[in-house]
Amino acid sequence: MVRPRFAKLPEAQRQAIARAAVDEFATHGFHDASLNRVIEAAGISKGSMYYYFDGKEDLFAFVAQTSLGGLFAEVGPLPDLDAGDADAFWSVLEQYYLRLARALLGSPQLSALLRGWSAASKSPAFQQATGEMEQASLPWVEQALAAGQRVGAVRDDLPPSLLIAVVMGMGEAIDFWLMSHAPDDAALPGVIASLIGMIRRAVGP
Repeated sequence: MVRPRFAKLPEAQRQAIARAAVDEFATHGFHDASLNRVIEAAGISKGSMYYYFDGKEDLFAFVAQTSLGGLFAEVGPLPDLDAGDADAFWSVLEQYYLRLARALLGSPQLSALLRGWSAASKSPAFQQATGEMEQASLPWVEQALAAGQRVGAVRDDLPPSLLIAVVMGMGEAIDFWLMSHAPDDAALPGVIASLIGMIRRAVGP
């Protein structure tokens, strides 16, 4: 985990460490990334790095989550999902996901980081970070599914926990497929429409 001491660093030093880590992980991937290169690029000592992070897994999780948070801030909040009928609900989700996908594919470094997430997730030391990421997204998924049920877009005959598991599992698979195949901008709307259609068929009434 990120240690509280990191938050007490001057902003410029925190940014230097984060930039060095993003560059390293995006260029070399999780497994081949070197903490020594991050340390050298950030201009800090090895002892200092372990003063702020428990290890490579924690540093990677921090920069991936921070970068992803910046992406969501750039795209903006999800529009109101209660504003129409079932078709409107899925249309809003489709257009929002299209904006996210365009922003993600337009950021090669972030795309590379998230591709590395799959490799990192196989490390036992990374399981806590994966769990934290899933917990952070749970409220959003729960709220979206509840809104879908209110407008008749999402089935209500299954336990919410199962619907959440289905959506999160499909969403993760879709995200990694997009990052691996990177369809061009002209093809992207059709691809996103098809992918959202898959989720709709899975959890729709």
